[in-house]
Amino acid sequence: MTAPILVTGGTGTLGSLLVPRLRDAGHPVRVLTRHARPAADGVEYVACDLLQGDGIDEAVAGAEIIVHLAGGPKGDDVATGNLAGAAKRAGARHLVYVSVTGVEDVPVAWLRTKLASERAVAGSGVPWTTLRPAQFHSLVLGIVEKMAKMPVVPAPGALRFQPVDERDVAARLAELALGEPSGLVPDLAGPADLTLPELLTGYLAAAGKRRPRLPVPMPGKIGRAYRSGLNLAREGALRGTRTWEDYLAEHVAADRRPEPASR
Repeated sequence: MTAPILVTGGTGTLGSLLVPRLRDAGHPVRVLTRHARPAADGVEYVACDLLQGDGIDEAVAGAEIIVHLAGGPKGDDVATGNLAGAAKRAGARHLVYVSVTGVEDVPVAWLRTKLASERAVAGSGVPWTTLRPAQFHSLVLGIVEKMAKMPVVPAPGALRFQPVDERDVAARLAELALGEPSGLVPDLAGPADLTLPELLTGYLAAAGKRRPRLPVPMPGKIGRAYRSGLNLAREGALRGTRTWEDYLAEHVAADRRPEPASR
């Protein structure tokens, strides 16, 4: 019997797109979850706490390919280190990790843990592949939705993003997971570079909203990093195909009535 592919974070936004691709390619899939649940649709679920390490060796046992998608606001580096150690003990032949663009240059605490996670994967002794996608469409949508709730929306014009669709990332990850370990592969960005005001304009139009915007600078080291484009994909990056406008058309309610013009 073919060894299962273990996917951490397999019930999340990206994982729920990746798991069916792997399963439909003819591979048994085991999904690591925080709480036990019965198998369904040909997918096995195993309970494990990556941060504490509880149940990790049992979850990894027999898996030759491990795709690590799970993450959170804190402790990613510890959880990834625990998984990498278990993968080594289990004799896994390929450990795939999803990081993020700008991880080496943008001075944000969360990105520092992602970089530490990358190093844990690379130093695990297991053949590995790391992909750095740009910001997901769903993440950017969450940001602009929150901003649009304010009566006047701050719009730092110098901030650029390359939002990428989760389906494009899932397709690339499936290709990488089923291929040979490749180390740090080219970044994956969306098809266009967009400023924050451009992202807001697209969202407001799709949502039928009107908001005045106030151009403001983003201060400090983080602001300088974003103004310098350090959050953007490296030269040679691959580009996804689904645009921000495509995503908005699908995920912002089409029947939402435009707000009445102010008098």
